[in-house]
Amino acid sequence: MMRNTTLCLAATLLALLSSAATAQSGGKAEAAKKLDCWNQNGQRICSDALPAEAVNAAREEISAQSGLKVGEVQRALTEDERAQAAVEAAQRQLDLAAEETRRRTDEAMLLSYRTEDELRRVFGERTAIVDNNVRTARFNVASLRDGLVSLLQTTGDREMAGKPIPPEMTSTIRQRHAALLRQHRLQLNFERQRVELDAEIAEILQRYRVKKGLLPAATPESSTAANPPAAKPTSTQ
Repeated sequence: MMRNTTLCLAATLLALLSSAATAQSGGKAEAAKKLDCWNQNGQRICSDALPAEAVNAAREEISAQSGLKVGEVQRALTEDERAQAAVEAAQRQLDLAAEETRRRTDEAMLLSYRTEDELRRVFGERTAIVDNNVRTARFNVASLRDGLVSLLQTTGDREMAGKPIPPEMTSTIRQRHAALLRQHRLQLNFERQRVELDAEIAEILQRYRVKKGLLPAATPESSTAANPPAAKPTSTQ
């Protein structure tokens, strides 16, 4: 009789533990459930199923249990914004490389380089970054220009044939022309940075040679003559 009572109590305890675990699991699942809320046509919409047209929209994630905000998703970037973000990332990389070379060519460290070749290698990363930016910008300018010329020729052929010019074709021409102008400005900026980098390298080498006793200390007149103002980059257009 005692054994039966013990087994009954054990079975009851197991059932209670199982029920508690199930309830706890269900509570966690309910707590994890969330709603996505976004603005569409001036209206705020919340749903537990995100429609395709809202995938790229900025939205907030709201807990279905507490109603509190638990997360946030930024809207997807446009093509122009992605291009601008890439340019800014490249510029940040270049700025970091510039800061590193300035640190490594500080007065206290300048004499640690045994040869000019060792010193020139300090600038290797920055030179590679700027050269890559220049090449990429030139390629983009050439590609955009070729595409725009082809589109203009197609538009001209349609016009000569008496066919109407679709509005979307006119819009595309405007967009590509604006993109070409942006890339051209970037190209000129990167080419200017390359000229400035050459001038900086020349100035560091001049200081190095003076400290090594390879050159006499420069007077203001001789410094100006040895380092004339940097030439402006010429456009490849």
